[in-house]
Amino acid sequence: MTETNSKLAERLALVRPLFAADVALAGADPLGNPPAPYPEEAAGLSPNAVAKRCKEFAAGRNSVHQAMRQLGLAPVPVRAGSDRAPIWPEGLVGSITHTKSCAMAVLARAGSVQGLGIDVEEDTPLKDELLPAICSDREQVWLQRQDNPGQMAKVIFSAKEAAYKAQYTLSRAFYGFDGMELEFDLAAGVFQAFFTSDRPPFVRGEAVGGRFVVGAGLIMTTAEIRGRG
Repeated sequence: MTETNSKLAERLALVRPLFAADVALAGADPLGNPPAPYPEEAAGLSPNAVAKRCKEFAAGRNSVHQAMRQLGLAPVPVRAGSDRAPIWPEGLVGSITHTKSCAMAVLARAGSVQGLGIDVEEDTPLKDELLPAICSDREQVWLQRQDNPGQMAKVIFSAKEAAYKAQYTLSRAFYGFDGMELEFDLAAGVFQAFFTSDRPPFVRGEAVGGRFVVGAGLIMTTAEIRGRG
């Protein structure tokens, strides 16, 4: 196993326990040579996309195709909609994420799983100037009590991204980082993302549950929605 493959395997091993067993998880390395996406997928890229963006996109779609195989399905194109969100094949729900050094995707059969979210970020502190845009006043007070506030601010950023992706499958609602406020159980590695206003079918105060892990150079967060309605 090459060093690159070993690092990816380490990262996937960290994320795997954060999802239930019926959720397929796969990853790819954008710094390597991921297979080209299907033409229908590549059509969603801007003609002016730089090489880095193209490789990250290819690694993300390759992760999706691997996850399809894990579910016993033949890979098919996953196009981007006008809202840039993936258009999942009928009967499937999923989520894609990528950073400069890692891409991952999760996929499950629709039914008991109604929404999935995954986000990976490089394990670097969130820039101080971004705090007011990302974190509520309450979250900023909480950060002041942490030993590593810059890193935990990045965890908040990532967790909100994962929770947003999970809920978007149901709400199709756009909102900013102020649309959710987080509470953490750091010892258990879990969080709750509470809606700050109604986002039908979600109501203010309802929460999307998620999990997080930090390791192998990444901050990795996940969210699942099950059993609504």
